[in-house]
Amino acid sequence: MANVEDEQTPGPVRGAAGTLDRAERGDRGGLKILPRDDDDQVDPDEYARLLESYDSSFRNIAEGEVVKGTVLKVTSSEVIVDVGYKSEGIISVDEFIDENGQVTVEPGDLVDVLLERTEDREGYVVLSREKAEKMKIWDEVEKAYVEKKVVIGRVIERIKGGLAVDIGVRAFLPGSQIDVRPVRNLDALRGQELRMRVIKVNKKRGNIVLSRKALLEEENAEKKKHTLETLAEGKVLRGVVKNITDYGAFIDLGGIDGLLHITDMSWGRVGHPSELFKVNDEIDVVVLKYDAATERVSLGHKQLITDPWANVMDRYPVGARVSGKVVSLTDYGAFVELESGVEGLIHVSEMSWSKRVKHPSKILNVGDSVDAMVLGVDPTARRISLGLKQVESNPWHDLAEKYPVGSRIQGKVRNLTEFGAFVEVEEDIDGLIHISDMSWSKRIKHPSEVLKKGDVVEAMVLNIDAENQRLSLGLKQLATDIWDDFFTRHHVGDTIEGKVVRMTNFGAFVELDEGIEGLIHVSEFDDSRHSAKEDEKIELKVGETYPMKIIKLAPEERKIGLSIRALKSDEFRADWESYQESAGDGTATLGDHFRNSR
Repeated sequence: MANVEDEQTPGPVRGAAGTLDRAERGDRGGLKILPRDDDDQVDPDEYARLLESYDSSFRNIAEGEVVKGTVLKVTSSEVIVDVGYKSEGIISVDEFIDENGQVTVEPGDLVDVLLERTEDREGYVVLSREKAEKMKIWDEVEKAYVEKKVVIGRVIERIKGGLAVDIGVRAFLPGSQIDVRPVRNLDALRGQELRMRVIKVNKKRGNIVLSRKALLEEENAEKKKHTLETLAEGKVLRGVVKNITDYGAFIDLGGIDGLLHITDMSWGRVGHPSELFKVNDEIDVVVLKYDAATERVSLGHKQLITDPWANVMDRYPVGARVSGKVVSLTDYGAFVELESGVEGLIHVSEMSWSKRVKHPSKILNVGDSVDAMVLGVDPTARRISLGLKQVESNPWHDLAEKYPVGSRIQGKVRNLTEFGAFVEVEEDIDGLIHISDMSWSKRIKHPSEVLKKGDVVEAMVLNIDAENQRLSLGLKQLATDIWDDFFTRHHVGDTIEGKVVRMTNFGAFVELDEGIEGLIHVSEFDDSRHSAKEDEKIELKVGETYPMKIIKLAPEERKIGLSIRALKSDEFRADWESYQESAGDGTATLGDHFRNSR
């Protein structure tokens, strides 16, 4: 039977079962009055009732009419009902069994039944309680449609275009009429009881169309009116989470929805709104902004509690040691949650004193509990800088004591670059042998000419910069300096032979010893004033060896200046002096001297 709000359907009325037990069915199914031993003991009222019942058994009852009948007897298979006709009717007991399998009537109960036929083959009236109930329901549905009353029904199943709903009879709830917003999962409504309005009914065709949307719109309009009358910025309201998106949640404030943005849900980190709220959750929110023209409402949830950054400097002073949980890793560092709503960043450069950390995941994992030191606090920007390595001693500060400048160390070559080789001195501490400190004599183009990855080498400590974590090593410093040896053996004015190794626009570089080079500037090539012929001028060629004179030595700069012109000038001076000696005794001419000297 349809459940219509504001109407009460009367329950079955119990009859006088004791009176009916004294009546028995006759051969034709009518009522038979039993003989009495003493007429004086018969109750006059009871006798009148029985007589009326007997007379009414012959009244006319139309087929298809719903009448009230009295249950006479209940068996395991049938229920016998007297409807005041000349014979009783038999109804299957299945029509009186509830969902628990229990028979719901007993002798004496009054029930509504439909008279289908006045007599069957055996002479009984054909009755149906089920059809009578449905006819009553149809009457109630039509009444609900006319009076726009609310009906309550249970969703049976999902069908094409919407839902099948049981309101005592099967009815149709279109998908467009289920809610004010489209419903994605109709199957989730199966078994739920819904409040609806009847928007269409056709008893002949057996069609009933329902709408839940119409009822919701009416209710929301009333709620919205009340909500708008009291809505104001700063007001705290109780709402229901209606929908969740990637960027926030829509909260039903009562006929009007407000947006709670993900950034206003919590002072802490929120990856997705579903981490904090679920649909149908009741939460408190504060109105941050209300635009009456567009009816847009911006809500906040975190604003209901004190901002943890307000006095963060008092709780996390610079230099303090703190504990937290790693909540996120990026290429440049790790974010650590110190408390709900307060996070600090450990930059990748602050994770280790000695290791070259390429990515924070090499040191930390999300979920790790870590101890760190507060390096800086900026409440305005809501930033806290943390250091992981600062909670441990700096091994670079002890390095100078362990390896003073000039001492020798031994280590394995870890890596080669174009500018040098990195040698592991201690675990996670490398020293650099620059390419310029690999050999005194060889001109090295790449460190691989001297060292290979994995080689164990001995080197000299040249410099330690603990602040910048740099250790400079030298390989050639362990060998004799060939430059010092050269400067010891040669002086300015010495004549020496050298091989031209390369020419430039400003002069020629000459190899004087293995690994020792000097420069002949273009102005020191020759002196054309003393050349007798043009073809006697000096033209230096790469690979050729020439005599020359040392005109400059700079040990600190490791530079040597050379000159061929100075050597020619000395030869001219020697020839002149020789001529003067020869001319004194008259034995030779100047031309003879020059010809002999060549």
